[in-house]
Amino acid sequence: MTTRDENQCWPNTRRLESREAMPAACIADVSWIAGHWRGEAFGGMAEEMWSPPFGGSMMGMYKMVKDGAVVFYEFLTIVEEAGSLMLRLKHFDAHLSGWEEKDASIEFPLVENASTEACFDGLTFRREGDDALAAFVLLKQKDGQLHEEAFHYRRVGE
Repeated sequence: MTTRDENQCWPNTRRLESREAMPAACIADVSWIAGHWRGEAFGGMAEEMWSPPFGGSMMGMYKMVKDGAVVFYEFLTIVEEAGSLMLRLKHFDAHLSGWEEKDASIEFPLVENASTEACFDGLTFRREGDDALAAFVLLKQKDGQLHEEAFHYRRVGE
């Protein structure tokens, strides 16, 4: 079951009430995320790459570049877990120093899944044609409030 905070309106992201409510899914269900994607974000350029499914998982990498320099990286995985999917993420600065504790990652359990949209708790991927991918992420602002950030990517030619 999904929920939205009564005082918030996030048109593209969902929240999960409990992990018991995670829908059934397998890694093949989100294989359409695979590819090399790039778009504008945070006043710079974002690049995201996802491997095709292999070994019950997908592997992703994210890079944020501003003024010609790397600001930060992310390493991501989507794995089959408990009959559903879990997305995990770790942040690294430009010198690969981790932001999260050594054994910690940020987890996004699956909330809803469709043929061209995968909604994880606070993070949504949406396929917008063969060469476009959108991602929507709930981010915490300095005042503690959540806001939805949109990323619009185009496929990078191979």
